[in-house]
Amino acid sequence: MNAWNAAESADFRGPLDVTRAATAVLDARDLVIGWSPAAQRLLGYRPEEVIGRPCEAFFPAAEAAGDAWSGQSAKTPLSSGRLGTARHRDGRLLPVAVTTCPLEPAPGGSAPDAPARILVVAGLAAQQEWESRQAMLHGLATQSPVGLGIYDTDLRVTWGNAAFVKEIGLPLREFLGTRAEALYPDGEFVTEGYPRTLDAVMEQVLETGEPVLDLHFLGQQPSEPGPDHVWSCSYYRLHDAQGQVLGVCEDAFDITDRYQAQRRLNLLVAAGTRIGTTLDMTATAREITEVAVPDFARTVTVDLVHPVLEGEEPAPGDGTVPPLVRVATRSVDDPPDAVPHGPYRIEYPPGSLPYRSLSSGGMVRAENSMVVPLRAGGAPMGLVTFTRGTHPSVFDKGEVELADELVTRTAVCLDNARRFTREHTAALALQRNLLPQHVPEQSAVDVAYRYLPSDDRAGVGGDWFDVIGLSGTRVGLVVGDVVGHGLEAAATMGRLRTTVRALAQLDLSPDELLSRLDDLVGQPAEEGAGQVGTHTGPDDVATGVTCLYAVYDPVSRRCTMARAGHLPPAVVDPSGTMFFPDLPAGPPLGLGGLPFESLDLELPPGSLVALFTDGLVESPHRDVDEGLAVLARVLGEHHRPLEELCDRAMAELLPDGPAADDSALLLVRTRELDARQVAAWELPADPAAVGAARELATAQLREWGLEELSYATELAVSELVTNAVRHASGPLHLRLLRDLTLLTEVSDTGHTSPHLRHAANEDEGGRGLFIVAQLVQRWGTRYTPYGKTIWTEQAFPPRYPGAPRPMD
Repeated sequence: MNAWNAAESADFRGPLDVTRAATAVLDARDLVIGWSPAAQRLLGYRPEEVIGRPCEAFFPAAEAAGDAWSGQSAKTPLSSGRLGTARHRDGRLLPVAVTTCPLEPAPGGSAPDAPARILVVAGLAAQQEWESRQAMLHGLATQSPVGLGIYDTDLRVTWGNAAFVKEIGLPLREFLGTRAEALYPDGEFVTEGYPRTLDAVMEQVLETGEPVLDLHFLGQQPSEPGPDHVWSCSYYRLHDAQGQVLGVCEDAFDITDRYQAQRRLNLLVAAGTRIGTTLDMTATAREITEVAVPDFARTVTVDLVHPVLEGEEPAPGDGTVPPLVRVATRSVDDPPDAVPHGPYRIEYPPGSLPYRSLSSGGMVRAENSMVVPLRAGGAPMGLVTFTRGTHPSVFDKGEVELADELVTRTAVCLDNARRFTREHTAALALQRNLLPQHVPEQSAVDVAYRYLPSDDRAGVGGDWFDVIGLSGTRVGLVVGDVVGHGLEAAATMGRLRTTVRALAQLDLSPDELLSRLDDLVGQPAEEGAGQVGTHTGPDDVATGVTCLYAVYDPVSRRCTMARAGHLPPAVVDPSGTMFFPDLPAGPPLGLGGLPFESLDLELPPGSLVALFTDGLVESPHRDVDEGLAVLARVLGEHHRPLEELCDRAMAELLPDGPAADDSALLLVRTRELDARQVAAWELPADPAAVGAARELATAQLREWGLEELSYATELAVSELVTNAVRHASGPLHLRLLRDLTLLTEVSDTGHTSPHLRHAANEDEGGRGLFIVAQLVQRWGTRYTPYGKTIWTEQAFPPRYPGAPRPMD
């Protein structure tokens, strides 16, 4: 290109053209009678130095060239010549290309000095360069794989090279004058930023004169309608020697194979970024359909083996056809806003492509369909079916490999989602089993609760709540939080909840219960059951525990509570006044050595108490104080039903659903036990009090219509009062409670609890408590700051109408 500048490239005249070559006119005697300026520039001789001299003095090879061209007409273009030499004025011999052109003699003959022929000479290097260009142009016209077409200003075909003609599939003469749009009626440019049609692009080039390069044109080959082809097209404007626009030249090269390879690579890139974005099997199945439609297939369906969808391990293939569930389908005909369908059962008839693929365990193809098995570790997980249009469109080898790669990636993502589903299901089942599924009816309080597991990773964590029935119609209320997520946090929560229930049955005060729980959480792993609050794994580990425990007595209406690093409860009295009790915070469980303090409140009947975890009121976008303010606003409508209050609280505090932390809310509305359900007496610590106690209890049972329980009650009262008189001092108290069961309580100032034992034959005592335990449903001891209470519980007779409902 350096040697062939723009001006020369636009001039198709050869070096031997008489208009530009060195020429000498010879007469019949080969004497020079004419000498051109170009000849002077080539050889250095002025005309006067050569006129009249023999030709061979300057062109030793002229005669040989002349013999070869002696029969050529003067009007014939000179385009080639023979090798020769020319003698320069300075004596050098120059390699040249030489040809001659004979001149027609004058009518009636010619004189010896009349012009006989023209000798044409050019430098050999220039001639060889021009001949190379001519060969190149001939190659473009006949051998180039690039299709070259010329369109006039009306965009009609005026010329095309061999590749262009082959692409059209007709002789050139049969489509000369045809417009480009008529040759490719359904084609379009797919390169962004340019017009879509051939006419529009070429009109733009004609108008602006700016060439366009490498536009991708998608259409069907005129000589082979059917599969789409892609061409890389370039256009530039053509001008004549005077600069007038002649038309547009088109260069087109079929890049279908390269385009398909790039499209497959793009699909694989899209698959890597768009498939497996979630750990949901249905969503993952939908993702492969979104990737493959419409760029790879017209319709894609995904069917999974039913056990796999449930998170179970895929069974090894044995040639049988397992039950399938259609989990995803997508077609180019679906509207953009189509709602995905839910999974449904599907069966394939014998002989169908999916049936054959399931039976054989391999890929099956037929015309425009292909079924590829989803496999994980050699076991079948399901099928992916790719379908193209109604006309046959066979998947080629590259497309088969692409489909296999897409399905393999999808199978890996589905297997990961299946494993997560199995583990997630197990974790949720564990947490469901660890949390209360049903809170038994309590006389002391009305209860409503909500628990929302986090959406972070495993989706389970360490928050828990509980409602525990205690002796004397009291109820224990607990809410706690193990910091962390996952199975370990849930398991830790389960151990703590079980421990709290066990300690609560000992009728421990809230502060003492938390102290015992603190000892367990801080226990080193090597000392027994394991440390429930320490870091034992790399992730999702409980690293701290908080807890709030409260006991409410519907007889005294006293609520005693203590907390270990937990948020205090919210209390709303019947008048609507809301407050957070000034409850000592206490340290989180597990630190050890720090005391816990209890707070005692008297709650009017109908008071609302809300116990909750920090996940309900705290989030990355809201601090605790803001959350507590929102909760207070919701609880301000305390007259609403508890279930409605729970729903409103979750909607206000967690409007977007699960947060990054678990959220638990326990709402209780207090009651007061009706005075008709309670009978209490103070007795002296005297043996005579035993008989009086029996008479008082029997009379009260007659009043309540519970004569059937008189025998067991008398025996229990006798035994418990006798033990109190024998082992304690000070006044005794006898109390009967008619609630969901009949409760008998004897309180004294002693701190020694009786123990159930088997008396030997020679023992005089020790059998009374054993007999009582056989007659009652349950019995136990609880301690108070002033002594202890021994209690028994008996079920009502089958047809007894029951006690009146406690007062709200």
